[in-house]
Amino acid sequence: MNIASGGREEVTSRRFLVIALPATLAQMTTPVLGLVATGAIGRLGDAALLGAVAVGALLFDFVFWVFGSIRMGTAGLTAQALGRGDSVELRAVLLRSLLIALVVGLALIVLHLPLSHLAFLAMGASESVHEAAALYFAVRILSAPFAIGNFALLGWLVGIARTDIGLGLQILIAAVNAVATLLLVLHWDFGIAGAAAANVLAEVVGTLAGLGAAARLIGRDWRLPWRVVLDRARLFETVAVNGDIMIRTALIMSVLLFFTAQGARHDDVTLAANAVLYNIVMVTAFFLDGFSTAAEQICGQSIGAKDRAGFRRAVRLVLLWGFGFAAPATGLLIVGGGALIDLLAANEQVRGVGRAFLPLAALTPLLGVAAFAYDGIYAGSTWARDMRNLMFPAVALFFLVWWLTLPLGNEGLWIAYLAFMAGRGVFLALRLPALERRSFA
Repeated sequence: MNIASGGREEVTSRRFLVIALPATLAQMTTPVLGLVATGAIGRLGDAALLGAVAVGALLFDFVFWVFGSIRMGTAGLTAQALGRGDSVELRAVLLRSLLIALVVGLALIVLHLPLSHLAFLAMGASESVHEAAALYFAVRILSAPFAIGNFALLGWLVGIARTDIGLGLQILIAAVNAVATLLLVLHWDFGIAGAAAANVLAEVVGTLAGLGAAARLIGRDWRLPWRVVLDRARLFETVAVNGDIMIRTALIMSVLLFFTAQGARHDDVTLAANAVLYNIVMVTAFFLDGFSTAAEQICGQSIGAKDRAGFRRAVRLVLLWGFGFAAPATGLLIVGGGALIDLLAANEQVRGVGRAFLPLAALTPLLGVAAFAYDGIYAGSTWARDMRNLMFPAVALFFLVWWLTLPLGNEGLWIAYLAFMAGRGVFLALRLPALERRSFA
C-alpha cells in the first residue's frame, strides 16, 4: 500500500506540526463557501435573497456540522487500524464510513421537506425569505451524500496522516464553489438556485477527487469482500462511535444557539456585538482545531500500536502547542481586538458594546484550549461514549452559571460560555487517566 507505514512511530513536534498545519489551513477554507455565495447574491440587490442565503446556510451549517462528526470517528478508527498494521481494516473503515454517509445523505434528501418546513417555521422569517430559502434548501440538500462523504474521506486522510491531501481537497471544493457561483449567479443569472447548485457541484467534485486520491494511496488492494465491510461488530462500532460524537456535537450546538438567542433577547446591538466577537474568536479556533486533528491521528495510532509512551507524549504535545498558541492569542485579542471590531462593525453602538465585552471574549482561546486538545485525544482513541457523557455536565455547568449570573446580563452570558469551555476541558482531563489505563491494560 502507498500510505503511511503502520505500527509505532516516534512522536515528535515535527510530526505533530506536519499534521496540524495543513489541517488548520483546511479548516480556514470553510468560511469561503458562505462568503462567496453571500457576496454573489448580495450583488443582486435583493434583501430577501440575501436573507434566504443566510438562513439556508445557517441550517446547513447546523445539519452538516452535526453529521460532520463522521470525520472525527473515521479518523480515530483509521489511525488505530494504522497503528495495528491492519491494512484490511484500514480500507474497510473508509468503505463503511462512505456507506454510512450515503445512507444518511439519502435520508436527508428524502426528509428535506418536513425538515426545512419545521426549521423555517422556527426561525420566523418573512414569507419572501421563506420561499427563497426553501428553494435554496431543496437544491443544496442534493449535496448531502457528497458533503458527508467528504467528511468521511477527510477523516480517513487524517487517520493516515495525510492532511496535506485533505487540504488540497478543501481548496479544490472552495475553488469550484467560487467559480461556479460566480458563473451561475452573476453570469447566467440562476439566482439563489444557482448559488445552491454551485455548492452541490463543488461537493461532487470534491468526492470524486477524494475517491481518486484514496484509490491511488491504497493501490491495487482497493477491493474488499462485502462480508468484511459489513462485519456486524465493526459496523456497529463505526455507527456507535459516530453516533456518540454526533450527540456530543448536537449538545455543543444547543449551547451556541442558546447563546445567540440570549444575545438577541437583550437587543439588536448586543446580538450584533456578540456575533462580531464570536467571529473574531473563531479565528483562533481554526488553529486549535488543527492541533486537535493532529492529536486524533497520533493518539489513535499510538492506541492501535499499544504504544503507551507515544500516547503520553502526544497528549503532552497537543497541550503544549495548544497553550503555547492560546496564551499569546488571548493577549493579541485583548490588545488588538478593538481594531478588528472597528473593521467588522460600522455601527458605533455595536463597536462600543463589542469593546466592553472584548476582555471576556478574548479569554476564550485560553480557557477553551484544553477542550479542543482533549477532543482530539478522545476522538483518536475512539472514547466517543465518554466524550458524549462528559458533555452533559459541561452543558449543565453552562446553564447553572448563566442562571446564577442573570443579573449581570450579557456579561453573565459570556461568563457562562467561558465556564462551559473550561468545564469541558476539566471534565475530559479528569477522566483521561482511567481511560488510558483501560486502553493499555
